[in-house]
Amino acid sequence: MTHQEQGTAAPPGAPVATMPAVPPQAPPPGPQGRPGVPDAAPPRRTAWAEGVDRLRAAATTEPGRLRVIGAVLAVLVVTFGAVTAWEMADRSAAADDVLHSSQPLSADAADIYRSLADANTAASSGFLAGGQETAESRKRYEDDISLAADKLVTAASNSEPGSTSEKTITKLNKMLPEYKGLVERARANNRQGYPLGGAYLRYANSKMQVMLEDAERLYTVENQQLRSDYDDATPYPWIAIGAGVLAIGGLVWAQRRNYRRTNRVLNHGLATGTAAATVVLLWLVVGHSVARAGLDESYEHGVRSLNTLNDARIASLKARGNENLTLVARGAETTDVGTGADKRTVDTFDHAFEQQMKDLTTKLAAAEDLADDSAGVKPVETATGSMKVWKQRHSEAREQDTLGNYQGALDRIIGSKADKPTGECFDSVDTNLAAALKHERAEFEQAAGDGLGAMNGLVVGAAVLAVLAAAGAVLGIGRRLSEYR
Repeated sequence: MTHQEQGTAAPPGAPVATMPAVPPQAPPPGPQGRPGVPDAAPPRRTAWAEGVDRLRAAATTEPGRLRVIGAVLAVLVVTFGAVTAWEMADRSAAADDVLHSSQPLSADAADIYRSLADANTAASSGFLAGGQETAESRKRYEDDISLAADKLVTAASNSEPGSTSEKTITKLNKMLPEYKGLVERARANNRQGYPLGGAYLRYANSKMQVMLEDAERLYTVENQQLRSDYDDATPYPWIAIGAGVLAIGGLVWAQRRNYRRTNRVLNHGLATGTAAATVVLLWLVVGHSVARAGLDESYEHGVRSLNTLNDARIASLKARGNENLTLVARGAETTDVGTGADKRTVDTFDHAFEQQMKDLTTKLAAAEDLADDSAGVKPVETATGSMKVWKQRHSEAREQDTLGNYQGALDRIIGSKADKPTGECFDSVDTNLAAALKHERAEFEQAAGDGLGAMNGLVVGAAVLAVLAAAGAVLGIGRRLSEYR
């Protein structure tokens, strides 16, 4: 028995089977198509981009849109409240400065000028009286110097360090004792009958003129600060008003959208938010309008009258001082006025008196026009009448002095009541102007206080109501969202 051989080898002469050849393959492309380099992972997206995508996806559904609307409404209302509180806080602070800072400082500056000028007038009157200077005249001088010193201390404590006002006040504080020393030397020489007394007094007067220029500059600076505070307190808060209109418009739009989609007339949360925002806007507009009206009235019928009356009082004080110095100098100081053929030499102090009386006439007429009631008009009319008599008596005194009757001229300037002196007229002008100033200051304080009072509570009230409005808007939107859960 034979066995066939088994094996894997092919029989002789038979072809050997082979696997088909596979052509070589290129490696997969790498980044940017470069072979042999594996692809990098896609870049990771930023949180901002992902957030935008989520917001876009959420906005395609009604709950998502409601959430966006609620957030926007809350931001609008809170912004409205914040801007309102910010703008009204600034205006309220400026109005408070008008009433309690800048106007009182302006009044103090005017009092500094008045007390210095009146002290100079009292000093010259006492000098003319010589050894017969009255205790009343001496006391008036001392009181004026003391008042000026006190007001300078107050002004220094309220002035900003390094400011122009502080430098002016420092200069006045330095010059005031120097002036007092010159006046005392003038008095001492005058009592002994030495002509040097007149020279000392004229020197003291020249120093006082420098002081008065500084005091007038201080008064001008304080008035400018007062005007600046008015400018800060009275403009309408347009940014807050615009933000309020935008917030209320957004709330109304949200309620209309809610009505069109649900056919429900009222959403309590949105309605509450709209009502609160409307109250804030109305309070803002009405409250500021009332405040503005009060502040405008305090300026037109208070500050303007006060400034005019102070200017009139300053003019009368200058006139009185120059009138006295006309007799003190006795023609020692002259000046040239006019030009060409009209040029002439006149007494320096008498010429200055005439100029100040013209200014006084103009200021009194302006003060009478600004007075808005009989209590304000009456003292100005009385002062005007006294001024006219003053001019007449001064002319008589100058006539006596020109004729060489020095004593007759002196009696008509500082004499007794029987001599009908000009000093009597000056005192009447000064007293009535002081009464008019007191009345106008009371009117200013009343009107400015009313203006400031109209702003009271608006800052806090606006913030509280804005938070309430924002909460109402969010709760109203939340109520709608609960329907989808």
